Amino acid sequence: MAAASPLARLLAALLAVAAAATAATALTDDVLALVVFKTGVADPMGRLAAWTEDDDRPCSWPGVGCDARAGRVTSLSLPGASLSGRLPRALLRLDALASLSLPRNNLSGPVLPGLLAALPRLRSLDLSSNRLAAPVPAELFAQCRSIRALSLARNELSGYIPPAVTSCASLVSLNLSSNRLAGPIPDGLWSLPSLRSLDLSGNELSGSVPGGFPGSSSLRAVDLSRNLLAGEIPADVGEAALLKSLDVGHNLFTGGLPESLRRLSALRFLGVGGNALAGEVPSWIGEMWALERLDLSGNRFSGAIPDAIAKCKKMVEADLSRNALAGELPWWVFGLPLQRVSVAGNKLYGWVKVPADAALALRALDLSSNGFSGGIPPQITAFAGLQYLNMSSNSFARQLPAGIGGMRLLEVLDVSANRLDGGVPPEIGGAVALRELRLGRNSFTGHIPSQIGNCSSLVALDLSHNNLTGSIPSTVGNLTSLEVVDLSKNKLNGTLPVELSNLPSLRIFDVSHNLLSGDLPNSRFFDNIPETFLSDNQGLCSSRKNNSCIAIMPKPIVLNPNSSTNPLSQATPTAPSSMHHKKIILSVSTLIAIAGGGTIIIGVIIISVLNRRARATTSRSAPATALSDDYLSQSPENDASSGKLVMFGKGSPEFSAGGHALLNKDCELGRGGFGAVYKTVLRDGQPVAIKKLTVSSLVKSKDDFERQVKLLSKVRHHNVVALRGFYWTSSLQLLIYDYLPGGNLHKHLHECTEDNSLSWMERFDIILGVARGLTHLHQRGIIHYNLKSSNVLLDSNGEPRVGDYGLAKLLPMLDRYVLSSKIQSALGYMAPEFACKTVKITEKCDVYGFGVLVLEVLTGRRPVEYLEDDVVVLCDLVRSALEEGRLEDCMDPRLCGEFPMEEALPIIKLGLVCTSRVPSNRPDMGEVVNILELVRSPQDSLEDELV
Repeated sequence: MAAASPLARLLAALLAVAAAATAATALTDDVLALVVFKTGVADPMGRLAAWTEDDDRPCSWPGVGCDARAGRVTSLSLPGASLSGRLPRALLRLDALASLSLPRNNLSGPVLPGLLAALPRLRSLDLSSNRLAAPVPAELFAQCRSIRALSLARNELSGYIPPAVTSCASLVSLNLSSNRLAGPIPDGLWSLPSLRSLDLSGNELSGSVPGGFPGSSSLRAVDLSRNLLAGEIPADVGEAALLKSLDVGHNLFTGGLPESLRRLSALRFLGVGGNALAGEVPSWIGEMWALERLDLSGNRFSGAIPDAIAKCKKMVEADLSRNALAGELPWWVFGLPLQRVSVAGNKLYGWVKVPADAALALRALDLSSNGFSGGIPPQITAFAGLQYLNMSSNSFARQLPAGIGGMRLLEVLDVSANRLDGGVPPEIGGAVALRELRLGRNSFTGHIPSQIGNCSSLVALDLSHNNLTGSIPSTVGNLTSLEVVDLSKNKLNGTLPVELSNLPSLRIFDVSHNLLSGDLPNSRFFDNIPETFLSDNQGLCSSRKNNSCIAIMPKPIVLNPNSSTNPLSQATPTAPSSMHHKKIILSVSTLIAIAGGGTIIIGVIIISVLNRRARATTSRSAPATALSDDYLSQSPENDASSGKLVMFGKGSPEFSAGGHALLNKDCELGRGGFGAVYKTVLRDGQPVAIKKLTVSSLVKSKDDFERQVKLLSKVRHHNVVALRGFYWTSSLQLLIYDYLPGGNLHKHLHECTEDNSLSWMERFDIILGVARGLTHLHQRGIIHYNLKSSNVLLDSNGEPRVGDYGLAKLLPMLDRYVLSSKIQSALGYMAPEFACKTVKITEKCDVYGFGVLVLEVLTGRRPVEYLEDDVVVLCDLVRSALEEGRLEDCMDPRLCGEFPMEEALPIIKLGLVCTSRVPSNRPDMGEVVNILELVRSPQDSLEDELV
């Protein structure tokens, strides 16, 4: 036995050497893989500078971790390193990796399909916040039993969630949020035995949420928010007994809150905001003892707010805004240790009562857009920690409590659109943290207190639509952070303080409709201030703009019929008797309007006489017209110059002696890629629009053209422009449509000011109407091919109608390449597949154009905008803004925020879904109409107009 001991020691030594050699070889392979990884990416920050093939100790390299015993690289962590390029395949050679973390870089390309299979020991994979694109490969989850944490969040992944993900039995955390994933949630996801956290938010997922929550024994957090999920919230969701957070907000869910939720005794956050849930808020919410945050906003809940919520003693945030809740404000709003409460946009009423034993924990309180009355309770000023207070758009009366000045942490105070009176309390200057002060649309009187200059953090000041008098205090010039000032529609007088030139960030300074006069302050802003901000004052001027101090408001002219003085002078009659004569007071603009009106009337008379003569001449020269049947009326085709005019309907056409008689260049309505459109009037007085095609060479024959026109003439729908007739010669083809007096949508979106821009309801109606019109066309097998805002016309009631459809049927020789060159004006509306010869053009091309149109209507921006050094594509702009949570950047600023968030957000998402680059990911127009009709909620009219 003693002799064996040296042999045993020798054998152990040899094994150790062999193991070391193996480990060294493996480590060398890892070094090679890491060096190849380095060469495959751009490293602008030099984070990989120490990675060299000459160094065989990668465990000391930045971001690299090793298992000392195994001698292998087991972790690679390079968050926020600004690495760019495609995800290197060299990663597949690091087969001992247990953790791969590359978030917040600029890596692009697809996710490597065999990544999990090649790294069998990988437990954690984080590729979030990169630029990975393409669909998630199904092969990724072919061998995934070891993976426990997987995050591909905040990339540009598309397609469906592969059903194979449900085979990852060890998965604890799955985060695919903020991508472009579409389609349904895979069945069986809830059955993953170890799954604790699931985040699929911020995608384009649709369909209903699958059931099966009883099998999710480990689930702690689920976030399905900001998708297009519909149907009802699964009734068995309450079976996931360990749930602590459930967020299904901003989808299209209907029905009510499932009663099984009451069993989630561990739930801390319940978010269902931004859906279409209805019914009363259930009182059993009070049984959810652990609830800390509750979001029911943007639904259709009605009835009273239950007092039982007071049982949720741990509640710190409650958002019940934008519903139809009625009754008085419940006492627990001030009784619980709540920090943030919003009940804005409901039908609550009565006095706001603050109990003596209030918890005083509030940081934000929003009571806006309700029917509250009485005075603003002075007890509210005892909430010393309050940072945000919005009580706007109610019926609060009396004076603003002076104690507001003691709220030294208050950043936003909005009591606009109420019935407050009295003076603005000078104590307001004590609220030194104020950033926004909005007191507009009340009945405040007296002077603007000079103490307002102590609010050094003020960014926005709104005192408009009051009865304030006196001058603007010079202390406003101390507010160097000011960006927006609105003092319009008061009775302020005097001059603008020169100290206003000290405001470097000023963007808006509206003092219109006051009694101000004198010179403007000397600054770049006031040198370029729009005159609308100064209008209707006694006389504001600027020597640097070469205008004298005259009144911007129209000066009245006194016309005395017995006076011999110049009526344009400001002298008044000296004779006492002149005081007994009635004076006629007219503004200069009124006189100009009268003169212009007289000129127009004379012109109309002259034109009418000429038209009458012209019609008489035409009537005498026109040949007889034959009626073919009750459906068609047409003129005989005598020769090439006269042509053939066909009207679909009873009666004879207006003209039959040449199509050019229909085309009056003075009545041209517009031009497009396929021709010009003119307005004319038929003999029966009916106005029509005439489209002159400029692609005559592409028409096969008269018979083909006539056959297709007759098919298009049978399209009859409330949201489609009706084709009434046509005119044919071999060199001239005309289409006769209904005339729509409302003009085209493009002009309403891009050529209108804020005062006459489209409201939210008008925009919604237009989007829904266009969707219905396209649905009707697709049901008849007609693809539009050229949908854009200039091809959507509005009737006298603002109803939209889709025009210029069916060109492919009318012009069968017009292939899609010629089509693309002819509709350059539709750039931005065209689906990507137009550029591919092998892809079949289908109705999904129209869906893409419709999606762009939706975003154009919502944002008020053009599909493609050319800047000096850049090109802005609307779809990309909106998608980026939505991913970053900047919904306000997705909406037309001319709406001034007057739109329901619960409608706007799903429509924006719908527009993005329709503009998916993959045609199969786009819904058909019938589905679009169903979604829009589901989104629409009845709008209640205002009970009374607030002064």
